[in-house]
Amino acid sequence: MRRTGILLLAAVPVAVTAVVLVLGPGPSGSGDAEGTRASAPQRARQDAEDRAESERAGDAEVVADAPPGLAAPAKKELAQRIVASAENSTLDWRSAYGYIEDIGDGQGYTAGVIGFCTGTHDLLTLVERYTAAHPGNGLAAYLPALRKVDGTDSHRGLDPGFTAAWKAEAGLPAFRAAQDAERDRVYFDPAVRLAKLDGLGALGQFVYYDAMVFHGPGTGRDSFHGLRERALEKADSPSEGGSERDYLDAFLDVRREAMRARSHTIDTSRVDTAQRRFLHEGNLELRTPLTWRVYGETYEVR
Repeated sequence: MRRTGILLLAAVPVAVTAVVLVLGPGPSGSGDAEGTRASAPQRARQDAEDRAESERAGDAEVVADAPPGLAAPAKKELAQRIVASAENSTLDWRSAYGYIEDIGDGQGYTAGVIGFCTGTHDLLTLVERYTAAHPGNGLAAYLPALRKVDGTDSHRGLDPGFTAAWKAEAGLPAFRAAQDAERDRVYFDPAVRLAKLDGLGALGQFVYYDAMVFHGPGTGRDSFHGLRERALEKADSPSEGGSERDYLDAFLDVRREAMRARSHTIDTSRVDTAQRRFLHEGNLELRTPLTWRVYGETYEVR
């Protein structure tokens, strides 16, 4: 992992102290010295912000210079189909806009093309952003209830009408577009960007994307960023000089462990007989034709 930013930040207080000592009291006495001391933390913060901005610019350049990978239209379409095989047991991912049910996983209602949940904040955010752009839509009336149940598995204030309202709204092109946009903003774009920074090809980008969808984009131990940190403790990423195959093997090991920790009865086939299969076949660019199995069903894309 890149630690240069941390090392540079650690050095800032030393550099700032040196500036203060050299300047010493000004012609007006201690008042100028106090003013110098007061400005030092400001300079340190500004230096840190400048370095962070420089690193972001460098990251943007790396991403811009990388091949399109999973962001290429055909590959992105393929990614949605593979995710849909695990999320909705179909390759027709567009059929899931109106999907909504409580699958008993403790996250309330699961709905839409990427499994937005009433208990995990992403469904609430989707409806809030959609309502800001389209006031008076069929879901807006449920916003107070969605805010109250956020973080729980409760249906309080949502039943009996919310599921019907969701399905009706999903018939509108504007709401389908809103689902796509939120999927990309929260899951797809961040996953692909970070995978490119880690030096991963299309398969690795998909591995990150599917993990972010299933585990959420948080920083906890079993959320996406926690999984990535644990994988990097086991193997170097390609951007660090490591083997892409070894790193992805380590990431999938960590991910499978996290899935099993959630429930010992959970089906891990989206890792075992889909992503791991592509990896062991050496298909790091996720080239078609592809064949995989999820929940005992075989899927194929040519």
